[in-house]
Amino acid sequence: MPKTVVSIIGKSKSGKTTLIEKLIAELKRRGYRVGTIKHHYHAGFEIDIPGKDTWRHAEAGSDVVVIAAPDRIATIRRLERELELDEIIASLPELDIVITEGFKRAGKPSIEVVRSERGLELVADPSQLIAVVSEVELSTPAPLFNWNDVSGIVDFIESTFKLKQT
Repeated sequence: MPKTVVSIIGKSKSGKTTLIEKLIAELKRRGYRVGTIKHHYHAGFEIDIPGKDTWRHAEAGSDVVVIAAPDRIATIRRLERELELDEIIASLPELDIVITEGFKRAGKPSIEVVRSERGLELVADPSQLIAVVSEVELSTPAPLFNWNDVSGIVDFIESTFKLKQT
């Protein structure tokens, strides 16, 4: 299980995915093994194209569908209940850091993305909030980073969690 899990949270369309893409690139540049988990709030998402083989396997009732290629593998599993974040993390390979998108209520350290066009109110649980990222100056209870300061955000993550490559 990775030592470090950081949730990127914020209002819908605030730029969470864009920030995560930038954080992944910077963490990879620094040599870390990075995993990500996206929380999808609605049941019934599909990651395969209707009509393709794995989609057809799932539609036929397979409880677990795996697609394997020389360079990647994906597993789709039917669940009786939604898994807790820690259960999902425990199933991942050895990583240095896991970045989650969403999971506001999972009890993990959170970096909140606040964009002026989505409103300046924070949605994070104050006990989980470790930093705020925005394109505007805000008064926040946690350190504030400029939207474009990806290197500074990763420096902060490294120092806060004593992050080291394994």
